[in-house]
Amino acid sequence: MKANVALLLWLLFVSVYDFRQRRVPNWLVLAGAVVALAALALGMQPFGIDWTQALLGAGVGFGALLLFYAFGLMGAGDVKFAGALGLWVGLTALAPIWIVASLLAGAHGALWYVLQRWPLSPRLALILSGPTSAANGSATPRRARFIPYAAYLAMATVAWMVWGRQS
Repeated sequence: MKANVALLLWLLFVSVYDFRQRRVPNWLVLAGAVVALAALALGMQPFGIDWTQALLGAGVGFGALLLFYAFGLMGAGDVKFAGALGLWVGLTALAPIWIVASLLAGAHGALWYVLQRWPLSPRLALILSGPTSAANGSATPRRARFIPYAAYLAMATVAWMVWGRQS
C-alpha cells in the first residue's frame, strides 16, 4: 500500500510540474525510478510485476517515445518519464496507458487549435499553450512544446490504477 502512495505522489508531482513548466526535470524522473527499483527490490511492487516485466516496461517506454523525441515531436523529459513509468507498471500496462494519454493529449491539441482559430476564450488558449520562454527564464527561443504529455501519461496511469486493473 505504501508503494501505491509513493507512486501517486510521484505522478502528482510530475503532473503539476509538467502542466506548469512544460518540462519534467531529471531529478523528478530519477526519484520515481529509484523508488520503483526499491519497491521491486523489497518485494513491495504494488502491481505484482517482476524484474523482467519492469525492465521491459522501462525499455519499451523509453525506446518507443525516443523516436518521437528524435523527430522533435516530444521533449526529453516525457521520454525519460515514460521509461521510469514502465518500471512501475510493466510492459502490459503501457499500451492502455499510452492510448488514454494520447487521447487526452490529442484533445488538448485539438482544443488549442480551435481556440487559436476562434478565440472564444483567449485565457484558456494561453493556459493550453503553456508558459512563455520569458517565464522559463530562457533568453534563447526554443521549439514550443505546448502539450504536457508526461502529465497526461500520469493521469492515464491513475485511471489505469483505479479502473484498468479490475478483473
